[in-house]
Amino acid sequence: MKHLKFHLFAIVLIGVGGAALFNTEIGRSQSPDPTRRDFTQAIKPALKPIDSETSGRSPSATSTSSVLALAAIQNQSLQTNLNWLFGGKQQKGWYLYTPLISRLLETNEKPDTEGFASALSNWQHRFNLSVNGVLDEQSLYAMVAEWQGQRIKDRTVASQDQLLTAPIADFYDPTREDQLRQVEKNTYAAYQKMIRAAVADRSLGLAVDKDGHLAASEKYLKIVSAFRSREYQDQLRQKSPNAGRAGLAINSPHFTGRALDLYVGGDPVDTTDSNRAIQVQTPVYLWLVRNAESFGFRPYYYEPWHWEYVVEPAQPQNKP
Repeated sequence: MKHLKFHLFAIVLIGVGGAALFNTEIGRSQSPDPTRRDFTQAIKPALKPIDSETSGRSPSATSTSSVLALAAIQNQSLQTNLNWLFGGKQQKGWYLYTPLISRLLETNEKPDTEGFASALSNWQHRFNLSVNGVLDEQSLYAMVAEWQGQRIKDRTVASQDQLLTAPIADFYDPTREDQLRQVEKNTYAAYQKMIRAAVADRSLGLAVDKDGHLAASEKYLKIVSAFRSREYQDQLRQKSPNAGRAGLAINSPHFTGRALDLYVGGDPVDTTDSNRAIQVQTPVYLWLVRNAESFGFRPYYYEPWHWEYVVEPAQPQNKP
């Protein structure tokens, strides 16, 4: 296990202050915007950690264990009770993002364990956050900033020569019209490569046809939506006027043809917490969290089905 590092002041503060360290009821005006460029700079108090493992079985080591135990209790509560904002909407807890959080922390420990608190404290140290092992508002917004920073930056609408029309067999809806089956060429190639890897993973139990492709009857990992024109996106927004910034984007990554909505379970694109709670527990979603990055895809953390191909298309080379 990596060395657990704690700032001495943080240990004393938690040991004395206990549950008063933070307030789980965060008001709207107190929630910073994680999409601001200066956000991560604004939440970096400079801390110098100490290595608890070098202190042997001293009282400080005992204090460290107590801190982890308390942090685990607090994380268990915050997982469902932390109030925070995203996209102008009040959010409750961070349990929906546990797979992504665990991936970020490089841990398989459950959120209510000391092991999770230890992994979180190491991550907090690397990002110059308050090293307390508690996934509070400050750390959560830093994670959101990290995830959002990995998404597509240039959302220029794809030109027709950059797009191809994918086969209907690749889509969740077998009646989807041709103009709604367009995908950026490099993205589609990466998607096919990723699907081949998923099919090869027998633990997912995906149905395949005689050629080894996803069977027509298989819904998981099929494309729900890919390229969307501005006009089509506007139509969707008119149908869902209350979607807000956390829903249908005005400047959507789907304009690039490099954003894919994939079926991962439940209602394909329903952002209600109950539906997303189903989606983030399916084997295919957990597989994407672990493996999609290897194929160039990054998640939009708020929507479990939404994955963006962030590897820039290679520049054409002149043939000799």
